[in-house]
Amino acid sequence: MRAVVQDGLGGPEVLRLAEIPRPAPLPTEVLVRVHAAGVNPVDWKTRAGGGMAGVLGDPPFVLGWDVSGVVEEVGFGVTALAPGDEVYGMPWFPRQAGAYAEYVTAPARQFARKPASLSHTEAAAVPLAALTAWQILTDTAHVEPGQRVLVHAAAGGVGHFAVQFARHLGAEVVGTARTARHEWLAGLGAARSVDYTRERFEDVVADADVVVDLLGDHDDTSRRSLRTLRKGGLLVAVPAGVSEELRRAAEEAGVRTSPFLVEPDGHALAAIARLIDTEGVAVAVEETFPLAEAARAHAQGEQGRTRGKLVLDVRS
Repeated sequence: MRAVVQDGLGGPEVLRLAEIPRPAPLPTEVLVRVHAAGVNPVDWKTRAGGGMAGVLGDPPFVLGWDVSGVVEEVGFGVTALAPGDEVYGMPWFPRQAGAYAEYVTAPARQFARKPASLSHTEAAAVPLAALTAWQILTDTAHVEPGQRVLVHAAAGGVGHFAVQFARHLGAEVVGTARTARHEWLAGLGAARSVDYTRERFEDVVADADVVVDLLGDHDDTSRRSLRTLRKGGLLVAVPAGVSEELRRAAEEAGVRTSPFLVEPDGHALAAIARLIDTEGVAVAVEETFPLAEAARAHAQGEQGRTRGKLVLDVRS
């Protein structure tokens, strides 16, 4: 099968198209023919030696965790899915899933049926980003109606789902994004957006119950976010985690902190699919690239200006 592999760590140029053996499903696993694969920041960070490189070990390896495709074969014991089912998922994270390839194998229950209203290209943009937003808001922060949620990088892959899910949960949502994205974010449910290039968000946002920090170390965002929280509020620090310095600063401010790492969750993906199909949750795909142009997708993603997600069309 065709796959994008890398033999060493480095820039986008280390990604190359190659022929590798097609996997076979073990008991409780499914073989999925991949139609599209989402591209996430963790992908290019891992490619360069950060992200999940320590988990994957030394190259060669195949990147990618976001998958949308069709079940080709099921292993012994699989009863929830059958050949021909359209599915999507984030298998194996943070271990290698190898989504930048024509086939993947993974436990059947790490997948869910693809949202019926989405194409495979759109569905591939959902799993990692939407699961991150969903698990933060429902399992970590336990967001309730009437609370105020501040989402940093609100126009990005995780951010645009976090805005919609927080609003669905009954929260008032404030997002940080450039002015050009504000009207779009309002349509997704943001009550207010702050252009971080024009004003300091901590000067205009107060009494937040939850901050979803998708930026981390950038411009000291995590530490500055502590000032936006009410007493007892929660900062969820996604890319950078919680340093000892940040933990102490939060304690002094009377607020809480939590690191976060997304997990595979087929049940949550099924719930997200229902929201997409019945509640009109929007999925933003800015651009699609052929599998062979994964390096170009990485180069574009690293510029940090993507609205929503970038996706690889694995069948082209």
